[in-house]
Amino acid sequence: MFQPKVAKCKPACVQLEKGKTYAWCTCGHSENQPFCDGKHKTTENCELKSLKMTAEEDAEVWLCQCKQTKTPPYCDGTHNSIKS
Repeated sequence: MFQPKVAKCKPACVQLEKGKTYAWCTCGHSENQPFCDGKHKTTENCELKSLKMTAEEDAEVWLCQCKQTKTPPYCDGTHNSIKS
């Protein structure tokens, strides 16, 4: 089973726009973190796909970049237990 790469051990603060759809990177290989740039399609043995979400309101949110959160795409603090 493919394990996602830890992109960063800290969340990204992002301003979401109501009604806009975003694709959160689940594999950790995107160069456009925390968002997907399609890198999973060219990463060997990667069966992961982006997680699409539509913002219900304008909001500032913290998106996970360690890819270990239990509340994707939002940070739940799991990065604090990852050894870098």
